[in-house]
Amino acid sequence: MRHLVTGAQMKEIDAHAIRTIGIPSLVLMERAALSCCDCAERIFPECFRREQKQPIVILAGTGNNGADGAAMARIWSLRGYETIIVTVGDPARYTGEMQEQLDIADRLGIPVTAWNDFEGGEFVLAVDALFGVGLSRDVEGDFADAVSYLNARSGGTVVAVDLPSGVDSRTGAVLGSAVRADLTVTFGLEKTGMVFYPGHELCGRIEIADIGFPEYNGYSGEGFFAYDAEDLKRIPPRKADSHKGTYGKVLIAAGSEGMCGAAYFAALAAYRTGAGLVRLFTVRANVPVLQTLLPEAIITAYDPEEAMEEPENFKEMAEKACEWATVIVLGPGLGTGRHVEKLLQHILLSAYVPIILDADGLNAVAEYPHLAGYFTENVIITPHIGEMTRLTDLDAAEIKRDPVKCAKEYSEEHGVICVLKDSVTVVARHDGTVFLGDSGSGAMAKGGSGDVLAGTIAGLTALDLELDDAACLGVYIHGKAGTLAGIEKGEHSVLASEIADRLMKR
Repeated sequence: MRHLVTGAQMKEIDAHAIRTIGIPSLVLMERAALSCCDCAERIFPECFRREQKQPIVILAGTGNNGADGAAMARIWSLRGYETIIVTVGDPARYTGEMQEQLDIADRLGIPVTAWNDFEGGEFVLAVDALFGVGLSRDVEGDFADAVSYLNARSGGTVVAVDLPSGVDSRTGAVLGSAVRADLTVTFGLEKTGMVFYPGHELCGRIEIADIGFPEYNGYSGEGFFAYDAEDLKRIPPRKADSHKGTYGKVLIAAGSEGMCGAAYFAALAAYRTGAGLVRLFTVRANVPVLQTLLPEAIITAYDPEEAMEEPENFKEMAEKACEWATVIVLGPGLGTGRHVEKLLQHILLSAYVPIILDADGLNAVAEYPHLAGYFTENVIITPHIGEMTRLTDLDAAEIKRDPVKCAKEYSEEHGVICVLKDSVTVVARHDGTVFLGDSGSGAMAKGGSGDVLAGTIAGLTALDLELDDAACLGVYIHGKAGTLAGIEKGEHSVLASEIADRLMKR
């Protein structure tokens, strides 16, 4: 598991280390600078040839990020490399640490020049030590010019200290303009702004450096985390003496006429993830195709017109299907027929098991808001950005600006787990923590991919994982499968079924 923090939370961790524990800030700064220098030399050895004639350029702001950069200049100078510190910003705003590092540089004869006196030109290696994680306003003036200088490099390498300057440390948004780094060395913990786009892309390669922060969990705000390969161990092993009933019964209420693919993808994913039995509750027209595509599935079929003409019979069918299930996927490919509202109402009222509400199920809730009144804590919703706009009346840009806020507010208001799907998927959990799913790739931007995710979460729930964990692990496994399919098939060529086929590969 990877724990992540916002820039504000990291400042609290830093303050705790310095003010409460008593670790001098210059000690942390020295370790940070050493980490950056060592990482850069290890990853870009071609930039450190002794015959190199161009100096290493350190662009340093007025705060402690700038002080880190000045310390790097001193370390490299003492290692025999030519360096120059270019200060950007008003010297009257220097922190005590920044002034101290510049005084040391001066005594060692390391060149220090102000931005307005800097001649610029090409560089082999430059360091972005302008802002770090504390920026909360747009980059302007000399700082914007310094960012442009770094981004206009011709073959030069840029190393960012803690976070590329201009990237919002919480959301990954660009504040006016931002540095495009080749390497970002961040301290202590990964920042959420390094996971979200475009921040993630602007970081280049990310290295996390342990500079000696003591453990501290008292910071304010949400707890953020992501998964790594170790978290696959959360999947319970298959027992030698088990049978199909051991691994749950997944009911998938999905598919309208001409949309049987959604039901198929969700069912295939549930089986691939480990569910013992899958039943499709779908319109009669889909039966021949689904029986051919997935003969392993049980099928209960209904006629949409009869569902409206004989509502009691339809209700009884839905209730009986719910009684059979240990988890339900509700919504993929249901369409907008008159019966959809009744289907959702019957299942939401009848089911006493977890429900993954997806796709047209969410669109029906947006069209018939009273359905949200039937939500319980057993409901997981899986909207993409477009569906979330319909559920909340927020526009897409507003949601993408702060997806964490959007997902958490909806989760808290309705008591559900909200899986807000995007390039980085946000899972707002019942316990108030937030999972960030960053294991996927652009190869997954295909029809049916979301249906596979719904089936994946259902399959994990059928394996008896807690709902919060099933949602998070489902997002992680789904993303890994999509990334793997992209590598094997080519990013443009991946099909939803190929994602499903790779779900549990290690």
